[in-house]
This record gives sequence, structure tokens and C-alpha cells, in this order.
Amino acid sequence: MVKSKECKWFPVCPMKFYWERGQLDEKWIENYCKGDWHSCIRYQKEEACIYHPDNMLPDGNVDERLE
Repeated sequence: MVKSKECKWFPVCPMKFYWERGQLDEKWIENYCKGDWHSCIRYQKEEACIYHPDNMLPDGNVDERLE
């Protein structure tokens, strides 16, 4: 299911910050933030008020290179 609008959390999401700084490939933004954001683990955790580190990718993996 692909959404026509971006994730409601995108404006404050660390993924946006990393992408704007050139540290994150645009595919993450296209596939999750402006695509199927319901399948984003970050989105799911945010909605459930569950802690997740800033450097956790939408697929749930943690990228230690992001800081």
C-alpha cells in the first residue's frame, strides 16, 4: 500500500535530517517517508510511544554510521 502523502512524522524525523545532510540515500525517503510509511518500523514505534534510536532505519536496522 503506497500512500500519496508523506508520513506525518517526516518533518521531525531524524531520517529527514540525515537525508538533508547527505548521510542517507534518497531511496529510504522515497520508499518509506513519502511512500509506504505504514510499513516503517520507526513510524510504528512512534505511534506506539516505543523508544527507538535516532539512527534506526525505517526497516528496523540500526546504522552506526549515522550520527
